Amino acid sequence: MKSEKKQRVAIITGSASGIGAATAIELSKRGWGVLINYSKSADKAKQVASQCEDSILVQADTGEDADCRRLVQAALDKWGRVDALVNNAGTTKFVKHPDLDGLSAEDFLRIYRVNVVGPFQMVRACAPALKSAKGAVVNVSSVASLLGTGSSIAYAASKSALNSVTYSLARVLGPEVRVNAVCPGYVDTPWQHNALGMDGAGKAAAHYSGIVPLKSYATPEDVADTIVWLIEGARQVTGEAIFVDGGLHIQPPR
Repeated sequence: MKSEKKQRVAIITGSASGIGAATAIELSKRGWGVLINYSKSADKAKQVASQCEDSILVQADTGEDADCRRLVQAALDKWGRVDALVNNAGTTKFVKHPDLDGLSAEDFLRIYRVNVVGPFQMVRACAPALKSAKGAVVNVSSVASLLGTGSSIAYAASKSALNSVTYSLARVLGPEVRVNAVCPGYVDTPWQHNALGMDGAGKAAAHYSGIVPLKSYATPEDVADTIVWLIEGARQVTGEAIFVDGGLHIQPPR
């Protein structure tokens, strides 16, 4: 008699909405157990969990190492394994790039704490379980990491740093664990709606669609599809930054 295949388990940070939520829901549809993490949006996280057959909710600030370790332990207590980690939690400060006085050292440190230190701490906490499972990590970066664009100079810099962390971790965690990044462009998420308002987000989406080669912008589900591919497939892919941006990174500036 063949032994029953054990359920795979994923931790998705910042999964109360947007890309993280879409990834949790898609993995759940594929039979994964999912740990849904949030820092403040408990109600939204519960809504995501209601769409996932086998999930747990864990409030944690991934900028705190103790919270990262507690989050991973919650998954191990529930399922006894971790097969994938998606580092999606992120933050920013919206400051136009010419406004150099609009960013302080404290702003940089706060953004780096969540966008760079947090993913590193999560990988460190997960590493033994991921190695045992021969698992995968996907870091959610941004096209801003290459172009130096986005919500602020500090944000773009943090995503470039996250890509560098991705390359380093892919080197040191192989051969057991694959580590990659996805770099979205404009994505229709609550992040954009909250920052720009619904009207402003609509204008930004239309502008973006007009300049990229594919003439469209991504949904959270589009990015989630790429994340899931990097987790479940892509067996020879590690240390890569995959752009999910409609081709913005190859578009000549206008």
